[in-house]
Amino acid sequence: MEAAVAHGTAALGAVTDRDWTEVRAGRLEWSCRETAEHLASALIGYAGQLAGREQEAYAPFDIALLDEADNDGALRVVSAMGTLVAAAVRTTPRSVHAFHPYPFRHANREGFAAMGVAEVLLHTHDMAEGLGIAYEPPAELCEFVLTRIFPRVKPGPAPWPTLLWATGRGELEGREPVTEWRWCNNPVLRSERLDLEGVTPAVAASLSLAGDGGFTWAGGAPAEGTRVGAGIGVKQYEEGAFVPEWGMYVLVRREDDRAVGAMGFHGAPADGRVEIGYDLVVEARGNGYATEALRTLSAWALGQDAVHTVVAVVEETNVPSQKVVTRAGFTEVSRQDDRITYELRA
Repeated sequence: MEAAVAHGTAALGAVTDRDWTEVRAGRLEWSCRETAEHLASALIGYAGQLAGREQEAYAPFDIALLDEADNDGALRVVSAMGTLVAAAVRTTPRSVHAFHPYPFRHANREGFAAMGVAEVLLHTHDMAEGLGIAYEPPAELCEFVLTRIFPRVKPGPAPWPTLLWATGRGELEGREPVTEWRWCNNPVLRSERLDLEGVTPAVAASLSLAGDGGFTWAGGAPAEGTRVGAGIGVKQYEEGAFVPEWGMYVLVRREDDRAVGAMGFHGAPADGRVEIGYDLVVEARGNGYATEALRTLSAWALGQDAVHTVVAVVEETNVPSQKVVTRAGFTEVSRQDDRITYELRA
């Protein structure tokens, strides 16, 4: 957040002698002055959502630049608001989610950080375009945004042109122009004792490469099945087939904010059917977490118009997993090649 603001304000600081009120910000309807004010307002708004732990709506406040504030003053306000977002992100516990309307009505601290960075990068671009100056942020900032709040966007040859294309601000060879867009925070479902936190491409990449994905794991590390599932998610993202709600969820125990396993779908529904898989770390087994999570995720899936059947395939030798699916209400429908297929229907 701080790096994005520092880079953007440095670029715009070279043209503060211009009249920003008379220059349109790129393709926006706002002037550069109005865009700077909007950017400052968006940033303090994100900080307020996190700091206030807002759950149902935006915190009821706004800010505005004073009429006498010059362009240097506007950039100082943007810088200060970016610092407040960074402070809110640093001091907010990992498990906290606050209200944001799209698409799941909440975001965590990393989601708000990504939205704040996106506001800075994109609106600095808009103003720079209007003012006729060059601007290109560091690639790692663009990748930070893309892998956290643009999970459905297939990576392009470089992060910055991809982000511009994804937000209707540029062209990308081989892809149709974007006329409507929205970013997407990760889904979270709640069961009696667990939060099922949808995995972003960034988290999937970390887990697939022996990282912790930003979670504290019971037993110290995720199970091997979680790493395999995360690798599938990375491949889907690279192919442009990543759909957040139909991907992997990390199972987080609310009482101590420790991850105990993972559960998720093998892909988006096809012909009304979707397959589900899961695993738990050894230290968390025997507590009913898998059954609880399976009931929650299956019920959510069957509540979607695109699904009438949830499928689970279990090895014949894996008796504990067979007990999990049967306790969750699944019924055996076939046995083949030492594997048992279970179904749960709407």
